[in-house]
Amino acid sequence: MEKGRAKVLIILLVIFIISAGGVLAYKITKDKENAEETVANENNVMTATLEEKEVQIFNGNDRPIAVMIDNHSDAWPQAGLQDAYMVYEIIVEGGETRLMALFKGANLEKIGPVRSARHYFIDYAMENDAIYVHFGQSPQAASDIKKYSINDINGISEDGTTFWRVKDKSAPHNAVTSTENLLKSAQSKKYKTTSSETSVLNYVTEEVNLENGEEVMSVTIPHSDLQTVKYVYNEEEKVYERYARNKKQTDWTSGKTITTKNIIVTFCDNYTLNDSENKGRQGLKNIGTFDGYYITNGRAIKIKCIKNARDEKTVYQDLEGNVIEVNDGNTFVNICPTNSKIVFGSSTVE
Repeated sequence: MEKGRAKVLIILLVIFIISAGGVLAYKITKDKENAEETVANENNVMTATLEEKEVQIFNGNDRPIAVMIDNHSDAWPQAGLQDAYMVYEIIVEGGETRLMALFKGANLEKIGPVRSARHYFIDYAMENDAIYVHFGQSPQAASDIKKYSINDINGISEDGTTFWRVKDKSAPHNAVTSTENLLKSAQSKKYKTTSSETSVLNYVTEEVNLENGEEVMSVTIPHSDLQTVKYVYNEEEKVYERYARNKKQTDWTSGKTITTKNIIVTFCDNYTLNDSENKGRQGLKNIGTFDGYYITNGRAIKIKCIKNARDEKTVYQDLEGNVIEVNDGNTFVNICPTNSKIVFGSSTVE
């Protein structure tokens, strides 16, 4: 009888040990699975965080496209400026300015009106590694396009499908194009349409607030007696609204106000060229080190704008010699004469 009980106890003990071992093995396996899932989730969070922190205004390997935009008052409103990551504004003949809008990875059905090339805009197309788009050209621009082997698309020499003229504006202020058409033209010319070049500006994802800068709720920039630009800060949206000749600038397609996150002002002088056509075309003394301002989020700091060669990137530094950090957003670069009287306003109502 005692032997029988002992045998039963042994059997029960074995069953208990086996059961306990099974439970323990299950717990170990489950804990391992949970740990792996936790690590995977953490990795996913880290990856998402990294993706969220990537610069948005300048990403991907699409090669930039630089388009000359008409800025005569008869050309207003223009199409595409709001979708450009950078827009350069520089003086041309007659006190007018012209714009060069840079696009990267954009898909736009209408850009323009497109106008003719001026040779100093080519410098900024080169430093952005951009395909240069224009409708006609000055003799100096034609010479430099050839000299520097610029990948350009000239509306005058296209086949009639890359550009078209609209009826709601009159010539020469009515030639437009699209990114799809421009890419087709670039591919037919065997231009490279991808680029590994870094951006000219040092974009950062953390908000740049220029705490030590001067308060700038508005800024007025006279390019000439004819063309004065003004930017007014929208505190709610944290962008500047653009005005030209006291008129709010809007998008041709959407009707929305043109805004910019960043403004860069560069002071460098222009001069009248002595050419055979005697049209008062301009040159630009843009090689060297120049004073300027960086303006964003309602404040401004003084900067140095350094361009050592026509095909080299401009370096924008603070007065301590550090490359400035620029907010992840679109930028208007206003290049104006050294004697321009820039006016900062501390209020949006003036």
